[in-house]
Amino acid sequence: MRAKKSIKPSTKQQHQPWQLQTAKARFSELFRRARTEGPQVVTRQGKEQVVVLPAEQFAQLTKRVRQPKSLVRFFADSPLARVVLDVSRDPDTGREINL
Repeated sequence: MRAKKSIKPSTKQQHQPWQLQTAKARFSELFRRARTEGPQVVTRQGKEQVVVLPAEQFAQLTKRVRQPKSLVRFFADSPLARVVLDVSRDPDTGREINL
């Protein structure tokens, strides 16, 4: 008779998505897990709807760029700043209609 091999559970946990109702009822746990275990998926009607993740990770994903100090400086620093555009147009004299 052979001995059964013991199957050890993986140390890396599979994150099950949170149903919206459960996420609302256990928000503190959802918050804690997002901070310690990584992004947490919340579903609604069986479909993935939102992901809760730490603010630092969100900032890294969106890579917020510092805004220029002024709009004038933004346009002056633009690579298109020295492009000459012809914005003239023919005068519009309307159209002739028979009354």
